[in-house]
Amino acid sequence: MPAALLAEAASTVRAMPVDDDADDDVGGFDPPLPPDDRLWRHPSEIMSEGHSPGRPPASPSAVSRRAGTWSVAVVATLVGAALSTTVMAVTGALSEDVERAVVEKVAVTPIVSSPLVSGERGVVAVAQRLGPTVARLVLTRPGGVSIGSAVIFRDNGLLLTSARLVTGATAIDVVLADGRHFEGRLVGIDLSTDVAVVEIDADHLPVAILGSSDNLEVGSPTVVLGSALVDGQAPAVSSGVISSIDRRVDDDGDSLHGMIQSDAPAEVGGAGGPLADANGAVIGIVAPMRSADRYCFATPIDLARRVAGQLIAVGYATHGWLGIEGADLTPEQAQGMTVEGGVRIRGVQDGSPASTSGLAVRDVITDVGGETVHSASALVVAVRKHQPGDRLTVGYWRDDQHHELVVILGQHR
Repeated sequence: MPAALLAEAASTVRAMPVDDDADDDVGGFDPPLPPDDRLWRHPSEIMSEGHSPGRPPASPSAVSRRAGTWSVAVVATLVGAALSTTVMAVTGALSEDVERAVVEKVAVTPIVSSPLVSGERGVVAVAQRLGPTVARLVLTRPGGVSIGSAVIFRDNGLLLTSARLVTGATAIDVVLADGRHFEGRLVGIDLSTDVAVVEIDADHLPVAILGSSDNLEVGSPTVVLGSALVDGQAPAVSSGVISSIDRRVDDDGDSLHGMIQSDAPAEVGGAGGPLADANGAVIGIVAPMRSADRYCFATPIDLARRVAGQLIAVGYATHGWLGIEGADLTPEQAQGMTVEGGVRIRGVQDGSPASTSGLAVRDVITDVGGETVHSASALVVAVRKHQPGDRLTVGYWRDDQHHELVVILGQHR
């Protein structure tokens, strides 16, 4: 949604309390505006006008309908955990068939709260908060059945999980924490970021709070939750700290960039589940890694949420594309150039944005869009933050001199 339209919509809505739990209500809000003066209506008001408060059963066009959604941010405070969140109320076009608001919770940054994780009991508190939002995925493939996890991030039946986990599945059985079983439908996958969205026919589901993966610090506490392997059991939980950020992970012939590494290992069936911070907010989606033993790696939640939005809207994700093949500078090369690091171009694709802008083999890229890049993986992450068509200033070294040029990013799927 364009920023101007979002601002206009937000300016017309009076802040009102969001009912997360019966014991979390906070007073002090002004009375709501009359129904005719509001963009949002309570289901009881809709029913009184002859409309059904629920959404119709999902159909092949369900995903395309979401492409026209808009968002209104309403700030609420969760008293139980003292965690401030923004609740995104996502609804369909305002027409005769009024659809109910869809809830997505995003933690306000900076979070003004006391961490839940302050000992063993704190890990239990995070598990209790996130447990109801973690689902078990039973995946059927020609070669057999496997188990993974997913996390509910919109209360109308949309779940975030790992693309590598669900790719190739011919059937997805989704088992919620309360024991209910649903047939899962794959909305879309993006293998380059390991993000997938699965949909089930369910409403009013518990929703995980999505935190932020920006400004993460090595040593910060983390909790990994995986779904229960058997109905009625508690979710699998492990705790640890962030051991590295912006990691490149090579696994099974593929590379993932900008990953969060935690020494809280993912238990069996934990792939696709949430990596949470000390406040119980999701900061990453756990990737299935055959090479990981004592660690887990997770796609940062900010990236996962952005990609998920594209998957819901159009069924696929697009990323900015530069069109080069590069290699990290060795420490000796970096020292000789008096730089901290960089990417030496080893190949430039014909007709690519890099070729059109004038970048050439043996150039060394050291910054993109004002952001310093020390490695090829960091370059991928920096470019991925921008959209196709964006104009980026690229700083590079050629013949011992620093230059700058402007690149218009292409599109990569």
